[in-house]
Amino acid sequence: MNQKELKELIEFLIEKDIAEFELERGDVKVKIKRAVEPAPVPLPDSRYIAVHPAPVNAGAHVPASAPAKVELAAAAAAVPEPEEDLHIVRSPIVGTFYEAPSPGSPPFVKVGDTLQVGQVLCIVEAMKLMNEIECDVAGELVKKLVANGQPIEYGQELFALRPAK
Repeated sequence: MNQKELKELIEFLIEKDIAEFELERGDVKVKIKRAVEPAPVPLPDSRYIAVHPAPVNAGAHVPASAPAKVELAAAAAAVPEPEEDLHIVRSPIVGTFYEAPSPGSPPFVKVGDTLQVGQVLCIVEAMKLMNEIECDVAGELVKKLVANGQPIEYGQELFALRPAK
């Protein structure tokens, strides 16, 4: 493959908006990956979202391919209500949230459960590794702030607990 063919191939991929391409011809291998500009995410109608004085992570990127997740993220940002002192358990890593050890198994914890320090709350899968997230304070689980199978960010709120007195 010469330079002219390679240039034409790249122009074709840009024209057709192809982000990743791999070609193998004999002993020549070509792999092209290009950064794709994120599509603008439509913001949810602000008439239906509670406004809180605490800053919401505006820099978080929500994929445009998941409009339902935008609504879920907006709903999660609106909870918990600041009316009581709740302890928030945040994700220490980026990954995928799982509420149970395996599909079909009961969740590790349910709303209303009394929790102990060190008790497993959920699993966050990151790079094919299953990381158990443990409770760091004893108390009662008030709210689960993410859905099973949802991608989560570093520092994202996962659970709201009422600490034991």
